[in-house]
Amino acid sequence: MSKQIFVNLPVADLDRAKDFYTGLGYRIDPMFSDENAAAIVISDEISVMLLVHDFFKQFTDQAVADTAVHREVINALSADSRAEVDALLDRALAAGATEPRPAQEEGPMYGRSFLDPDGHLWEVVHMDMSALEG
Repeated sequence: MSKQIFVNLPVADLDRAKDFYTGLGYRIDPMFSDENAAAIVISDEISVMLLVHDFFKQFTDQAVADTAVHREVINALSADSRAEVDALLDRALAAGATEPRPAQEEGPMYGRSFLDPDGHLWEVVHMDMSALEG
């Protein structure tokens, strides 16, 4: 059985967050969603759990990070091509994301970043493996 990851993110406005992530082309799993949380399916192995702040606080004794001044995590997704990186960023920007820095290109790696409406940082990266085989 393959391992799965569930990235839990606190959100200020659950409906806005659901609209954002479905705008990226991901789907909501209604079995794990209610008025406090929404399960966003990224792939068979990756889900993002969007949790309203009060619900998120039930799982930790620490304060919810203020993403305007603190970075709690950087989530990185792989992409099969540079075009896929750019397409996901285009959808993210159209859905309300901001792009905090220009595209990064280092050798065989190409990546771009976006901040979702709650300030969570996502990187989308393509690694040209054929360039490493040489």
